[in-house]
Amino acid sequence: MKLYYKPGACSLASHITLHEAGADFSIEKVDTKEQTTESGEDYAAVNPNGYVPALRLDGGDVLTEGPAILQFLADQYSSAALTPEAGTLERARVQQHLSYVGSELHKAFSPFFAGPLEGDARKAAEANLAKRMNYIETIFADGRAHLLGDQFTIADAYLFVVASWSPHVGVDLGQWPNIARFVARVAGRPSTEAAMRAEGLIQ
Repeated sequence: MKLYYKPGACSLASHITLHEAGADFSIEKVDTKEQTTESGEDYAAVNPNGYVPALRLDGGDVLTEGPAILQFLADQYSSAALTPEAGTLERARVQQHLSYVGSELHKAFSPFFAGPLEGDARKAAEANLAKRMNYIETIFADGRAHLLGDQFTIADAYLFVVASWSPHVGVDLGQWPNIARFVARVAGRPSTEAAMRAEGLIQ
């Protein structure tokens, strides 16, 4: 398999998951602005939507959209226990968290990456982001280590990546101490360190 990624983008969640699963895979960096890959491949031919991640399977098929890739990997490598068994409430909870991070939290960061954000527009964006982060903060209020409790899942990989964007957009993660502890905890996982090192995010 080959993962198409952009350093530090949401594709990092898939990269972490591939390491967690112990999968045999390669990675290729994408310049989403120029729509080319590091090897010179036309990325628009890989993913017409132009963004990451994309996962090229061994048979040649390409899977796109982060949550779909995460769920596919969790099912393909079920022994890694990255998602509960299908049909259980816990599995639905993982899908619930994936949906929230993707449709609410991830989207709330979009204005910060779209260009200069100042004045009232920045205040509005910060308020919208805070509302989404406040909800996540309450989930961890009972002291749980991960979204489902003790078990690390694909939803945690996705939340880690998105929440860790906060300092990069000038938002203090410390105002959500439970999330800050969660981010630090996941950052210390060997799979996270391996993925971040491969993307040049850490030494």
